[in-house]
Amino acid sequence: MKKVFLLSALAFASLTTFATTQVNSIETTTLISQSQEEFKEIKPTDIAQPVKDAIKRDFADATVSNAYVNEKNEYKLVLSIGDDSKTVYADAKGNWLKRE
Repeated sequence: MKKVFLLSALAFASLTTFATTQVNSIETTTLISQSQEEFKEIKPTDIAQPVKDAIKRDFADATVSNAYVNEKNEYKLVLSIGDDSKTVYADAKGNWLKRE
């Protein structure tokens, strides 16, 4: 009887040891911040002259349908070329910028 009691106690202890789960409560919070540059709409006539010259040089058949500028004096221009439209970016000196 003593052996049966000892055996059942040992079996219970081994089962409860494997049944417990170790909980590591480490919460990770990831903050995703998207930097969105604020462009303010301007009139196409208010575009800096070097940018206008770059448009005439590189997009001769294009007309500016919308123009925007940000705090860094970078321009976002929506150009209409025939039936198509294209968005391009330029700095105040008329250099084209690559954006995605």
